[in-house]
Amino acid sequence: MKTITSAFAALILAGAATGAMAGDVAAGKTVYATKGCAGCHGANGISAVPMYPNVAGQKAQYAVLALKAYKAGERNSANAAAMKPMAAMLSDADMENVSAYLESLK
Repeated sequence: MKTITSAFAALILAGAATGAMAGDVAAGKTVYATKGCAGCHGANGISAVPMYPNVAGQKAQYAVLALKAYKAGERNSANAAAMKPMAAMLSDADMENVSAYLESLK
């Protein structure tokens, strides 16, 4: 019974965390356009440069976690040197908003 209760509590917390990350798509579009994201990832999230990933349709929760990891210096991918200063300019709200915008792109 304790395992079921713990699993249920984890599901509730996961749902609450997902809801807490609901960003503003319109604000995210502005952040994306004005903070340099489009320069590498393309105006609509589709990069013209093979070394930069497409971000259109990226899950918002993943994008927030990735941006926070870049900002904290926890990611060391080939593009980390470019992403760390870009992510450093973003507040948590900016990250949530731009991530909501990316998820809205198809």
